[in-house]
Amino acid sequence: MAASLSLVFFYAPLDADQGFIQKIFYLHVPLAIVALLGFIAGGVMAIKYLRTRDPSWDMRSYVAIHLSLVLAVGVLITGSIWAKGSWGHWWVWDEPTLVSFLIIFLLYCCYQPLRFSIEDPERQARYAAVFAITAGAFVPVNFIAVRLAQAFSHPRVLSTTGGNMPGEMRLTFYVSLIAMGLLFVTLWKFELVSKHAKFELKRLRRRLELSLEEGTSRGGAPSPPTATVPAQPIGS
Repeated sequence: MAASLSLVFFYAPLDADQGFIQKIFYLHVPLAIVALLGFIAGGVMAIKYLRTRDPSWDMRSYVAIHLSLVLAVGVLITGSIWAKGSWGHWWVWDEPTLVSFLIIFLLYCCYQPLRFSIEDPERQARYAAVFAITAGAFVPVNFIAVRLAQAFSHPRVLSTTGGNMPGEMRLTFYVSLIAMGLLFVTLWKFELVSKHAKFELKRLRRRLELSLEEGTSRGGAPSPPTATVPAQPIGS
């Protein structure tokens, strides 16, 4: 991220038409690409869950979609700022790239309400996986449809020739894209660790409650838990 910001502000030239506001491109477009790839990755992980019934794959899929939704909010905010600075409007409804991304965002906004409206954990994971797979398959279809559209205002940056960007801009864009991808993976791993620790804490707390209930049912007050002294000092 530090290398990306350095290239954005000190290496990439100013756009001849848009000026300084164009530099939001290096944040907006990587956010959009990584968010879309995160949605697709969530669908792939959902397939793994349906094949293995391993709850860890369901959690990976959920976290990937959750983070992609957060990034998608950033895409819509930065896109509106860029549209206002470049076109004079906060939103342009006849631009297919903007509208198609908004449709994908609204589609995935249904994911969490659907998931948490089901109390049974197994049914919840199964229904969420089916949704993630269906919506994930829609993402590349939507992308191809936008690419085939004739009238659009966005520059094409994903092409074999590097789009219509000069070399300095292209290098800065690729570094920004890699940085955003690494940020996504890092946040994904951190959230997985956090949720695993949370579930482990709940499991241990439930075990403690059950042990206290068993001690009470046998008669007499339950004895408080005793600490175990390690044989060697910690860190030895």
